[in-house]
Amino acid sequence: MAEMYHAMGGKSFLGGTLEMWWSSRPKDSLVPCVVLGYMAFALVLMVLLPGKRFEGPVTANGNIPVYEDNGFLCYVVTMATFVVLTVILKAYGLTPTVIYDRFDEVIFFLNAFSLVFCLFLYLKGVYWPSSSDGGISGNPIFDYYWGTELYPRVFGVDIKVFTNCRFALTVWPILVVLYNLKSYELHGFVNNIFISSVLQLVYTTKFFWWEAGYMYTLDIILDRAGFYICWGCLVLVPSFYASVSMYLVKHPVHLEPIIAFLILSCGLASICINYWADLQKQRARETQGNCLIWGRKPKIIKARYTLHTGEEKESLLLVSGWWRVARHFNYFAELLLAFCWTVPCMTLNFAPYAYFVFLTILLVHRSFRDEQKCSRKYGHYWREYCHEVPFRIVPYLL
Repeated sequence: MAEMYHAMGGKSFLGGTLEMWWSSRPKDSLVPCVVLGYMAFALVLMVLLPGKRFEGPVTANGNIPVYEDNGFLCYVVTMATFVVLTVILKAYGLTPTVIYDRFDEVIFFLNAFSLVFCLFLYLKGVYWPSSSDGGISGNPIFDYYWGTELYPRVFGVDIKVFTNCRFALTVWPILVVLYNLKSYELHGFVNNIFISSVLQLVYTTKFFWWEAGYMYTLDIILDRAGFYICWGCLVLVPSFYASVSMYLVKHPVHLEPIIAFLILSCGLASICINYWADLQKQRARETQGNCLIWGRKPKIIKARYTLHTGEEKESLLLVSGWWRVARHFNYFAELLLAFCWTVPCMTLNFAPYAYFVFLTILLVHRSFRDEQKCSRKYGHYWREYCHEVPFRIVPYLL
């Protein structure tokens, strides 16, 4: 042991082992090891960490997906583990910001992995479907793109929960923190990237606190597990959603304190409104409208619909609170938030605003998709709701 200690330059066994691996590993193995290692780590947490059992909405074929609400715990453990690993690496002169330096390799690997993964999902849906909520169109290209299953599971692991939540929406905040570390290494403390990152981290933390509600959104109840959603979660989210922070690494701006405070306050208010709106809908559904929203009993529309099996069901359409302002007012709060974490760039360069433009198009398009689905599902009940709440996202504008 003493000889090993001296051979490692007097460093501890852990430190020497880290440095030996770091210097002796094949150069091209780092990115695959990091990505696949994280995926394995996320899967272990997803399976082992406890959580309350809850049910998603019933499907058109009468199936009810079942989940384990351990998303917030997985998120906290993951972020804490990242901090601990960063401290350990820094103690031995290493840094996780090598991922920033080699991010092009990360995206290349994720692209290659996702293409193969989506092919696996296509074949699984054709030959080994998890439920009756799926099927094929007869066009293999379309089925590969759109997916063949709505809720695929492999050895009990829900694929969409893993790709959407345990990978995409967890890697996003990890990258935001990593870009802050890189910025600090290059420039010291810069408040524009700090403010942008705080807003993104609060938003993602809020998401995992509310993750059970996400299982009622279009991403889960309408989009199948194919290239469209899985490639987006495995490649687009890591590369694009954190792109503002990546841009700010090389474009530091020291904001005036009052400007920084106003941007941060506006962004935090947007997060609160977004969460408040989701909470209002959740409480109204859980209590069947027997609650108070803005100090009074909410107005609801009891919309009945029929499953493909012929069974009749009922949903509540909330016509109070933020849902009285616009049918998708929560989208406006998300857009305002995205603008707040982008505007610290203080530039006319289009690059950092690309995500905001993309999100605007995405949410407007999603609002139309959602309303088409609701119109088909609820019929005259939806028309009644649209009469009560005439604005789609922004009152008097959209």
